[in-house]
Amino acid sequence: MRKPDFDRRVVVTGLGVVSPVGNDVDTAWSNLINGRSGIGEITKFDTSPYDHRAAGEVKGFEPTEWLDAKAVRRSEPSLWYGVAAAKQAVGDAGLEITDANREEVGVVFGSGAGGQSLMIDNWTTLREKGPQRVAPTFIANGLVDSPSGMIAIETGAVGHNICIVTACSTGTNCVGEAAEIIRRGDVHTVIAGSTEMPLLEVAHAGFGNMRGLGSPREGEPIQTVSRPFDRTRDGFVLGEGAAALILEDLELARARGARIYAEVVGYGSSADAWDMIQPIEGGAGSARAMRWALERRGVPADEVSLINPHGTSTPLGDKREAEAIIRVFGERARAANRSLAISGTKSMTGHMMGAAGAFEAFATVKAVHEQCVPPTVNYREYDPEADVWVVTEPTPMAIRYALSNNIGLGGHNGAVIFGRYES
Repeated sequence: MRKPDFDRRVVVTGLGVVSPVGNDVDTAWSNLINGRSGIGEITKFDTSPYDHRAAGEVKGFEPTEWLDAKAVRRSEPSLWYGVAAAKQAVGDAGLEITDANREEVGVVFGSGAGGQSLMIDNWTTLREKGPQRVAPTFIANGLVDSPSGMIAIETGAVGHNICIVTACSTGTNCVGEAAEIIRRGDVHTVIAGSTEMPLLEVAHAGFGNMRGLGSPREGEPIQTVSRPFDRTRDGFVLGEGAAALILEDLELARARGARIYAEVVGYGSSADAWDMIQPIEGGAGSARAMRWALERRGVPADEVSLINPHGTSTPLGDKREAEAIIRVFGERARAANRSLAISGTKSMTGHMMGAAGAFEAFATVKAVHEQCVPPTVNYREYDPEADVWVVTEPTPMAIRYALSNNIGLGGHNGAVIFGRYES
């Protein structure tokens, strides 16, 4: 363990993804940048009783490629996805975890709700077959922190290990806190990210009764269901998956010749202290997190070129987030000025809940590294109540700083800023 150094530079050296738009970095990025949606009809349960039938499902994923068969049988998809994304990221970073360095490698990996499918399955077994048939392993494998524990087991990382839970801002907070843990000196490398599998019938019913789910444009394909900031938006669509980032102390990353995607240059976290569901008036809580992210390491607001927003496609949520963005970035954030690009990737993935922040950190890092902004698909009609510049085509752009923003149920807010790496 090293002494704290809050000027320590932290960089991203590895990425991993399991998502509705692809189960590896190259596929997911190609689909995002080309505006190919991963949203379709739900296949995980019978949707005939429901008006809303869309989701961003993971497709073609084989868990035994990442875990042994026994571990797969005992666990559930959110754990599978998290382990797969983490192992991808470790490989992408060229990171070798050995006896010599494992104490200096940590894990900060969260989930909004954990392995609820195991609880549901074992409750069904209890009612139908009796208590003796309930699996003795389901509790350990279905906790919210089960992915962070299994990632450590599978990679051999024995350093600082925590699971953060802040609903839909979980992944953002995991990435931001991971950078601060490195600056604090606890470890020099962190496997950071989050995972979620919320495509459960009971969750679908609950969100539907909450009146949170959206519908496609009338007479148009189901893929149009998610249209962040569009005047016709009417609700979100659930998605599943995971993403992981390898964060490292810059000096050590350079010493081992690692490829550097981007630098983590800002992080803010705040609470609305307002309502368990609705965002606070004027987006004050989200604005506070973004402002603190800028202030933490002195990032000039006028040098941020891109925001990957929470942008879930709900009428009030997108309005409040747009208000927050304008509150922090001023008049340059308004649509007419075309100065601050908004890239709403939930338009293609749906809302991956606890995994959203990590996946959108991946998308933001790639945008910075490639100097190109993914489009917000389905956006057509400007909304004066969400007066921000929503990018609708793949857009090459000089990006020095980009911000990933997320907002969680319970009033949690998180913002992380990534910068183009400059030696």
